[in-house]
Amino acid sequence: MIAIKDITKRYGDVAVVKSFSLDVAAGESIALWGPNGAGKTTVVRCILGLVSFEGTITVGGLDAQAFGKSVRGAMGYVPQELSFYDEMTVYELLDYAASLRRIPLDRVDEICEVVDLTGHVNKRVRELSGGLKQRLGIASALLPDPPILLLDEPTSNLDAQARDAALKLLQGLRDDGRTLIVTSHHVEEIAMLVDRVVAMDRGEITVVCDPSDLAEKLGLRAWLHLILSNGSAQHALQVLTDRGFTAKLNSRGVLVEVSAQGKGEAVAALQHAGVEIKDLEIWR
Repeated sequence: MIAIKDITKRYGDVAVVKSFSLDVAAGESIALWGPNGAGKTTVVRCILGLVSFEGTITVGGLDAQAFGKSVRGAMGYVPQELSFYDEMTVYELLDYAASLRRIPLDRVDEICEVVDLTGHVNKRVRELSGGLKQRLGIASALLPDPPILLLDEPTSNLDAQARDAALKLLQGLRDDGRTLIVTSHHVEEIAMLVDRVVAMDRGEITVVCDPSDLAEKLGLRAWLHLILSNGSAQHALQVLTDRGFTAKLNSRGVLVEVSAQGKGEAVAALQHAGVEIKDLEIWR
């Protein structure tokens, strides 16, 4: 579906993407993972033909630079920073977008159902929460029913509830057989969305792997924030330090540093010691 061969993107003398090559099969979901500045968004812009680059990208056999309009017609794009006409309603905006693309207007109702916006179609864009704006962005990208979706940090500005809803929606789109390319710097989220992870740093690919293997291959560590029953934090701290973990108390429980493999070990140690864990969070 998408073949990227040895692309390099320079701004002046600085190469922000270097000799990047990747093949994405039809129906496959890929995450471009890495810190800010790794080059993820630049790769997406190259695929879209929005910037010039060295090397070649073909989409469905078409060269992305020579046939940019046709290539973009096969893709829906949701940027990290969404920009809409704030005074338009959800329905007006999608109706306008459909008209510009000569898409039948009944497609608007269909897409609103797909992304669960039906109950919000009469709200003005400025009245929408971050999660609803994200759904609106996805709805706009889906209007022409593209086989490929490119999503740049789709959950970066969302609260936990909106993030969960966005991930569920994206999982459904993946299960429908669309090809997804998602940029992200969240390890936990990409494991729910993609078949492969392409880790990037300073414009280069560092690792290509299954999402479940990413943390181990990169040696990533995290802090588990364990929320415990009242009065058990000190006992939990002692159990963890006796087992060799680095741990400390905070106002709501215990923080313990773990490797990719060590999360379950820390929880199991506390459960074996009779410590009740009410909830946990992963901090990176």
